Amino acid sequence: MLKELIDKYYLEREKEKKNKERIHFWISEVGKCPRAIFFKFKKAPAKELEPERLRIYDHGDFIHQMVLRPLFSLGLVRAAEIPIPPSEIIAGRADAILSIEGEPYVLDVKSISGRMNFEKLEPMQGHIWQVQLYMHYFKIKKGILLYLNKDTQEIKEFLFNYDSELVEKLLDWFQKLKRKIEENKVPVRLVDWPQNWQCSKCEFFDICKMAGEGEVSWEELKKKIENYNKIEEKVKNS
Repeated sequence: MLKELIDKYYLEREKEKKNKERIHFWISEVGKCPRAIFFKFKKAPAKELEPERLRIYDHGDFIHQMVLRPLFSLGLVRAAEIPIPPSEIIAGRADAILSIEGEPYVLDVKSISGRMNFEKLEPMQGHIWQVQLYMHYFKIKKGILLYLNKDTQEIKEFLFNYDSELVEKLLDWFQKLKRKIEENKVPVRLVDWPQNWQCSKCEFFDICKMAGEGEVSWEELKKKIENYNKIEEKVKNS
């Protein structure tokens, strides 16, 4: 009984989010599959996410709060859950801005599975890029990427200095994707599709497969999807 009600809550909340108009990229999307981001902007047909996955996302928020609690007690937190200054195409929210020995730092907290080898853990590229973008928008020259193992509660941190050349490339990546969206051009598929980790649980896997490898017109792909759905409906009703 409760399971069904809880699942319904998560599924309805996710549906509301998907129905909202997208006008910004999220910093957390940097380096992610451009095609999947394109489909989100276009509200393309998607598989329904499992409630379990949605609860995992919520659990990440609890972990952030757990990490910040002692930092608040130590008087290190200047601001928490703070949105970046208004930007034309990018939105995001930093976990915290810290002040350590009088110097400001951007903090980004990530939770990871205990299945990973924590001792050999190196910062993930996409996470580094997110920290760099937060540093850029807050005009802060130092950032901390903190990983917390959900199963063992171990913590590992990495410190970064602001890299203006890298940030310029990341902003250019967003601008190019914005043009694809405006021009209704579905970006090319990931070169390592479908082995890429993003593909295995992608809600757009089926239409990505239908689109093929190269760049394709969104209008043409929509017609393809509609025709496919009509055929499926006929088969189902026959």
